[in-house]
Amino acid sequence: MAKTQKTSFRKYLLWFWGILFSILLIFILLFYTAASGGLGALPTFEELENPQTNLATEVISADGVTIGKYAKENRTPVKFKELPQNLVDALVATEDERFYEHSGIDFRGTARAVLKPGSGGASTISQQLAKMLFTVKPSRNIFKRIGQKMKEWVVATKLESQYTKDEIIAMYLNKYDFLNQAVGIRSAARIYFGKEPKELEIQESAMLVGMLKNSSYFNPLRREAKVRQRRNVVLLQMTRNGIITEREKLDLQQLPLNINYTPESHDEGYATYFRTHLQKVMRTWVKENPKPNGEQYDIFSDGLKIYVTIDSRMQKYAEEAVTEHMANLQSYFFKEQKRNKTAPFYDLEKDQIQGILNRAKKNSERYKRLKIAGKSSKEIDAIFNKKTKMKVFSWKGNLDTIMSPLDSIRYYKTFLRSGLLSIAPQTGHIKAWVGGINNKHFKYDAVAQQKRQVGSTFKPFVYATAINQLRKSPCDLLPNTPYTIPAGKYGIPEEWTPKNSNDKYGGMLSLKDALATSTNVVTANLIDQVAPINVVRLANSAGIETKIDANPSIALGAVDLSLYEMVSAYSTFANKGLRVKPMIITRIEDKNGTVLKDFVPKTEEVLSEESAYVILNLLQGVTDSGSGIRLRSNWTSGGKAVTGFPYGFDNEIAGKTGTTQNQSDGWFMGIVPNLATGVWTGGEDRATHFAGINKGQGATMSLPTWALFMKKCYADKTLNISKEDFEKPENLSINIDCDEPVKEEGKENAKTPVEEDTDF
Repeated sequence: MAKTQKTSFRKYLLWFWGILFSILLIFILLFYTAASGGLGALPTFEELENPQTNLATEVISADGVTIGKYAKENRTPVKFKELPQNLVDALVATEDERFYEHSGIDFRGTARAVLKPGSGGASTISQQLAKMLFTVKPSRNIFKRIGQKMKEWVVATKLESQYTKDEIIAMYLNKYDFLNQAVGIRSAARIYFGKEPKELEIQESAMLVGMLKNSSYFNPLRREAKVRQRRNVVLLQMTRNGIITEREKLDLQQLPLNINYTPESHDEGYATYFRTHLQKVMRTWVKENPKPNGEQYDIFSDGLKIYVTIDSRMQKYAEEAVTEHMANLQSYFFKEQKRNKTAPFYDLEKDQIQGILNRAKKNSERYKRLKIAGKSSKEIDAIFNKKTKMKVFSWKGNLDTIMSPLDSIRYYKTFLRSGLLSIAPQTGHIKAWVGGINNKHFKYDAVAQQKRQVGSTFKPFVYATAINQLRKSPCDLLPNTPYTIPAGKYGIPEEWTPKNSNDKYGGMLSLKDALATSTNVVTANLIDQVAPINVVRLANSAGIETKIDANPSIALGAVDLSLYEMVSAYSTFANKGLRVKPMIITRIEDKNGTVLKDFVPKTEEVLSEESAYVILNLLQGVTDSGSGIRLRSNWTSGGKAVTGFPYGFDNEIAGKTGTTQNQSDGWFMGIVPNLATGVWTGGEDRATHFAGINKGQGATMSLPTWALFMKKCYADKTLNISKEDFEKPENLSINIDCDEPVKEEGKENAKTPVEEDTDF
């Protein structure tokens, strides 16, 4: 009996080892079959060296801040040395405790998972990376899944043989999709916590490692409580592995998640309008600058680094300034529109208003999509008139409402728009670019795309031509009387006699006073002295590329130009008469840091240094006693002291306001020695404007934005924005030291701000 039992035990033991050996042999055979390609193609050596990964192109500001990306996947890889140790420790403790002991496959973990289901996964970090890089979605078919697992093992061992452990960790964290456009650890750190990976604290690293289990389920924007529980599990694992103490674990587990959600979509973040413009520039650049193999760079997946001239601090201040002023200005506009039966339009008949709305409808993305879908005009009209739930823009945040798409078009027409551009004149570097009030809801770029009538901001080009050609002095006097240019002269069909907006005439005005008060009749006299064609030539050479008809009316700004052109041209005055073509890119690198292109400024002489300085002197009169005096601490109106404009600048500022007919456009151009900045404000349609000059002039619509921006820039001492005087040329031969300004009869106070003349 005992012999029989002994034989039976030996038999079962042999069966056990035989089965175990057979299973092991099958796994070995499957492994080698997978390694030889018998279970499907494996990545080649070259593919392992260079795994295909979509890399985001970074837009990096002049002060080293990533202000945006172009991406199919928002991934920007980081090297292992850029990862905090607490993140690496949390990852290894949670996902692969024996990571530094195995060579890609953790056999102890695999055996535990097989013999004790539910005790934890067996996939190593290397296997998980292999799965992300080279295998498809896990199959539900058990046999196919086994084949996939074998291939994962093979690739994992190959990865371990060709990369260091540190490189594998970096590749794994760079590849993982944390959702919400956070692909890779750098994007995740920036989007969920608003910081770089190196700055992550222990509890923040633990949360991100916890998301690796399932970023869809453990997502802090959807299930905060679950994510916190999962984070605390990671902290527990770190304690078990001796990384943090029990006391540290308990303290950290009590902390809230403190999510600082910072989305990186194209409509979010800073410099959105600039990034749209830059994308257009880069599309042209990649066509003209192919890779060495002749292929075209893909800005959405090749991981380029575009170093731009924008300063992230100045961009922030510019956007804040636009927001602060426009939110306030809009409130006044809304109050006024309550009394306007055709709001937000003036001077239009019902059919004209309907025409504007119809054009806007046909230009909308909704209309274009419906047309492509084959909808009839009747069907489209029905859709545009049907009320539906939607989110609309407001200065207090997006509003949930119910309105028809056609109603929403009219609603958006009620909002005033604005743009700001700032250039460093000596380098041509564009430092701040604000194309509108909200890129998500108002796509049209007021800096580069839009051209609007510039009004009195064009007058300095007339004065500059007179100074440069005739050596006029700011102290020269001209009569403040109506001036007529006869029909036929300069090709005009009928005589032209512009008026001053205040209908006040008499006496003589110095050129400095005439520009400060934006007196139309003096500017008309000057353009006749120098001829319109010469003004056009100077304006073009200064940076205005739009074709301008050489007729006398341009003296009053009857020409449509972009804010980009205007600030570029004004920069010439600040740069001693040298025009530096505006730049937005300084350098482009590939994903490996190889410089593909260095950009250098292009310059040309437009004015003599003396003429440029005299123009600056003239423009200072605008801010010292003219329509720009609101920039100063104290001024009077009607003999009364005025407060409420606490800008208080006491440094030299060369500036010019501009207001077009019916207050459709308000401009302010302001220059200090190392920064030229322009602001435009107005409605999308020229019929959308303030009813009167008080709120509708450039000094009210745009000057405050400039002032707010500059105060913020001056407060940031790291920017070094100049408060010095403009540099005076040696041997200045044109007289700029005038006697007491000649006052217009009836003028109460030389410091009274004036309402500037409109274009005509």
